[in-house]
Formats: sequence, C-alpha cells, structure tokens
Amino acid sequence: MSAGDKLRIGVLGSGAGTNLDAIFRAIHDRMLPAEIKVVVSDVRDAGILHVGRAHRVQTKYVYPGEAEGVLDPASEHNIVNALQHQHADLVLLLNFQRVPGADLLGAFPGRILDVHPSLLPRHPGPRAWEDALAAGDAAAGCTVYRVGSDGGFGEIVAQAEADILPGDTPEVLRDRIREAENLLFPAVVEFFARERPFAG
Repeated sequence: MSAGDKLRIGVLGSGAGTNLDAIFRAIHDRMLPAEIKVVVSDVRDAGILHVGRAHRVQTKYVYPGEAEGVLDPASEHNIVNALQHQHADLVLLLNFQRVPGADLLGAFPGRILDVHPSLLPRHPGPRAWEDALAAGDAAAGCTVYRVGSDGGFGEIVAQAEADILPGDTPEVLRDRIREAENLLFPAVVEFFARERPFAG
C-alpha cells in the first residue's frame, strides 16, 4: 500500500499520551493503512508531545488562551492550520481538555473523534468512573464518539466494557477503563482507516 493510501491522522491532546502510544503500536504491529501526521497540545510539556517525538512525528504546542476549557479563537485557528498543513483526514482528541469551537468543527465536520470514560449515555460527567462506582454499576467502560456540531457528544462509534470488581477504588477503576480505551481506540482507527466512513 502506498503512502498516499494511508489515512492521515492529526492528534490533539493534553495528557500523558497512553492512547496515542497504543495507536502507534497498533499501526506498527498490524501495519494499519494510517499514519499520525502531527500531535498538537495545549500543554507545553505534555507527555503526549514526548510520545509523538519518540515516534518521530511533528509535534506542536499551541498556547490555548486564558479561558478554562475552551480555545482562544486565534489559538484554534493556529491548530486548524497545523492540521490542514498535514492534510489530516481524521482528528483524534486524546484527553484534550478544550472543547472544539466553530473553526475546528467546521474544518473537519464529522471527522473528529473523542473518547469518554463511560458507556454513554450513562455517566456523561468528567469523573464518570467515580459516578459508576457511586451508582453501584456492575460494569463501567469507555465510548469513542464523533464530536457533535456543538463540540459535545455526537454519534457513538464504539464502546468497550470494563468490569467493576469488589474493592475497586476510583483510581483502580480508572486504570482499568484506560486499558479498555487503549484497546478500543486503535480498533476504531483501524475501522476508519479501512472503511473511510466520513459522511456526517
């Protein structure tokens, strides 16, 4: 398969980059028709940037602005330019702590994926694993979804369960959910790389 046939992926993240590392491993191990083109973070020394550099991928820090949870319009425009410069087909939000705005959503309609640590629509809050424990659920999990037109939850793409075991603490359950994410997100990338389901 030629390089031109590969799905070009741009990544936005704020954290350690465990999901990104899992995706890199899946691409290398399974020879997926996909490549990570650029990794962008709103955190100057985020682990996800180190993961990108370790795999010799272009990385970029973008100052997000002063408002919490959103991007300054100029900063968002900068991110869109970085993604478009690499001709990204698909954008992955990997623990990205900013809500995409109109500029980013308009540039990649239906082509931005995010992951949430619950089996949506259950427990949509930011600490869903704690909510699952408090509710006495038998299982928790994670959901990969298309980011909606308002920057929130859109179409559910795939889900994976994570057992809740007796004696689980929030930290232990969060780690188990993260393990499920590390399996689910590469599988979703493989589906998108092979099927290219980009229609809205």
